[in-house]
Amino acid sequence: MPAPLWPEQAGQPGGANTEGLPRITPFPAGATAAHGAIVVCPGGGYRTRAAHEGEPVARWLNSLGVSAFVLDYRVAPHRHPLPLADLQRAVRYVRHHAGKWHVDPRRVGVLGFSAGGHLAATAAVRADAGDPGASDPLERESSRPDAVVLCYPVISFGQHGHPGSMRNLLGDDPPEGLRRELSTELHVTAQTPPAFLWHTADDAGVPVENSLAFAGALARHGVPFELHVFPSGRHGLGLAAEDRRVGAWTDLCRAWLTGLGFPSP
Repeated sequence: MPAPLWPEQAGQPGGANTEGLPRITPFPAGATAAHGAIVVCPGGGYRTRAAHEGEPVARWLNSLGVSAFVLDYRVAPHRHPLPLADLQRAVRYVRHHAGKWHVDPRRVGVLGFSAGGHLAATAAVRADAGDPGASDPLERESSRPDAVVLCYPVISFGQHGHPGSMRNLLGDDPPEGLRRELSTELHVTAQTPPAFLWHTADDAGVPVENSLAFAGALARHGVPFELHVFPSGRHGLGLAAEDRRVGAWTDLCRAWLTGLGFPSP
């Protein structure tokens, strides 16, 4: 059952009312041994959330022995920093309740598609260790993902950015400083978590240069990553069951997650 992320009695960040609370939907793997968990962020240009990038992806993760949590983060007319606050809260939520699902709190990752990939990348480069003095116990947890999976992600709001995502997240004609603040490739550090990225070379919606820029930043800072660029495929393929060649990303990602200890033994 979906659960609200923010306590209704405390309101929400930014002073929004309690209607339409962001939600997180658990898809437990059912494993009794400690295992990893992934928060899934569907794409949709920060205007909507694509259904095929939500529950089907969670079910695939379950098949690997990984618990999944699909996040309904806020989209337009809500703007930055509210979607980021929702994802950070979701990571804290999974860590705080890890024992309920036999999740290892040291193996909580994020996975995002397109604009959801931008959100996941932003969470990876703008994490915090939590506030040990917070009255809300969830806020004492770290928001840093232990791994990040980026599927044809929006990364930059610069030359190769996605204008629709930028407009929905930041408003019309955002200042250069704000565009740079949300261009995630500019904020990678040695503390950024390891990443798995995939894209298609001819993606007409979000240029492949986005994934290349993030991978390049990871390489410069010595952060482990795996990048796969497939020759061809439309934007928004999700699990890519319709495209055997691109659909290989799921096996590649499974091997990568296994190397990080996410699936249960």
